[in-house]
Amino acid sequence: MFVSARNFDEYRSMFGLTDHDLSLSLLDCPGGAASFAAEARARGTRVTSVDPEYGAGRGKLAELALLENEHKHAELVEPGADFVWTWFEGPEQYTRLRSESARRFGDDIAAHPRHYVEGALPHLPFPDRSFDLVLSSHLLFSYGRQLDEGFHREALLELVRLARWQVRLYPLFQHADFTRYPALERMRHFLADCGVTSRVEPVEYAFDPGDQEMLVLECAERGVLPRSADVAHQRDPVRWRHRDG
Repeated sequence: MFVSARNFDEYRSMFGLTDHDLSLSLLDCPGGAASFAAEARARGTRVTSVDPEYGAGRGKLAELALLENEHKHAELVEPGADFVWTWFEGPEQYTRLRSESARRFGDDIAAHPRHYVEGALPHLPFPDRSFDLVLSSHLLFSYGRQLDEGFHREALLELVRLARWQVRLYPLFQHADFTRYPALERMRHFLADCGVTSRVEPVEYAFDPGDQEMLVLECAERGVLPRSADVAHQRDPVRWRHRDG
């Protein structure tokens, strides 16, 4: 997994966030090095971010995101690179916005650490129904080859447990080959059996081929969720390829 620094406008497009949505209490999981929380709180939104790397070494996250940004830029300008340039104008804007986001995140986590909570799916340190709306991007489904179906089921249940209203997940494609997560419908049927209805909705955001949809989980009417299994957090060291280099 890679650490990325997405900004407020990206989140708004990825998750179809309305002004009403932004008036609610939000959880961003995993938050990574995104500046969304900092920018949203500056607009009056109540946002908590959670990530396994918000512990003792969190001061290095912005630096790692900037290193990842340099690596990504080299990919963006390769001849024949397969990216969708409708939301971003091109590689230069992409790199500039991501770098600005990483720096803003770094400033905010240093100034307001209480808004950034250390925690890893599938077990997060919050009581049931702690947030109105839970947002989760570029982990579940994206890493379907690295994270097995058991992890996905437990992680989805955990996100549902925390939401009073909705969970929104983006994208629905695996990043390695841009194919839809093969167990998506099995996950939806599993959640339906738990009293959680779901739907796939189009979004305005685009960057990788085929990733213009999100999954919306309706949590308000759910009943008692199945007891969570003892599924360990599956950590992919590729996310931190710059740490040793």
